[in-house]
Amino acid sequence: MNAMNIVYFDYVMDPIFLEILEADGGFAIDRRTLADPEADNFEALSRTHVYQISSAKDELPKPFWGAAPLFERCPNILLLSTYGAGYDVCDLEAATAAGVAVVNQAGGNKEGVAEHALAMMLTVAKKIIDADRATRRGGITDRAAFKGIELNDKTVGIIGIGHVGTRLAKMCRGIFNCRVLAYDPYLTAAEIAARGAEKVESLQALAAGSDFVSLNCPLTPETRGMVDASVFRAMKSGAIYVATARGYIHDEAALTEALASGHLAGAGLDVWDIEPPPVDHPILAMDNVVVSPHTAGVTFESRRNIAKITAEQLIAVRDGK
Repeated sequence: MNAMNIVYFDYVMDPIFLEILEADGGFAIDRRTLADPEADNFEALSRTHVYQISSAKDELPKPFWGAAPLFERCPNILLLSTYGAGYDVCDLEAATAAGVAVVNQAGGNKEGVAEHALAMMLTVAKKIIDADRATRRGGITDRAAFKGIELNDKTVGIIGIGHVGTRLAKMCRGIFNCRVLAYDPYLTAAEIAARGAEKVESLQALAAGSDFVSLNCPLTPETRGMVDASVFRAMKSGAIYVATARGYIHDEAALTEALASGHLAGAGLDVWDIEPPPVDHPILAMDNVVVSPHTAGVTFESRRNIAKITAEQLIAVRDGK
């Protein structure tokens, strides 16, 4: 049997990806670099069967995104494999029209992302960043200025109770005795209960009933912009909002207003409409917001798990499973 060709750019998530495929022996792996001439890279892609694509929008130039122009130039591509849980650089409709299968590794980084969401909740609630900065500056005279709130016995609202949301619900219930609400219109009350939460029928109801709100759903046409000003207005005064899913699901301008007005006590943001966010983004000037550059799932364990799942998926697809 002829080897299946794979092209990827610059790096893999973890060496185990290459170790598994090389041990299998059924793949011809071509590492390219984005520093190479674009024409040479497209020549390689035009011959390949599998395109192992970076999932980072800010790292991959648009000509190499999994979209109609690429599929037209590279008709031999049969499979597009994107790292992680989303399809940020893939046009699924265009892939379907071109007969290209698309896979990701949803759930492969759930531990890292859930831990990050929880860490952001605690960091904002306990004012840890403020206290750290003040301690380094010296001259603290009033420790009460850093008085925070506890997560214990609070109500946590989870938007999207999939892999990450389910893991976060378990952490909040098991460690902090939280009541957990979930908004997920694709699941029944019984299914949500099995994942450790109580179903609510609207985002506004979840917002009104929660001390902490965590965004954990995928970006889809249905979820784009759904966490809008009405949702932030419905949140309790003094509540905390955390987002580790994708940008464009919440309205950044509405969130900025909710924070600037003092309605929300703070926020933890790992995802942005534009990544990385511009340094003059108004949210970055707020001391009650903890931020990171879409690194919630960037752990040694999560990257190794995703790389392992990816290699196993490619073998399964090749074998017709």
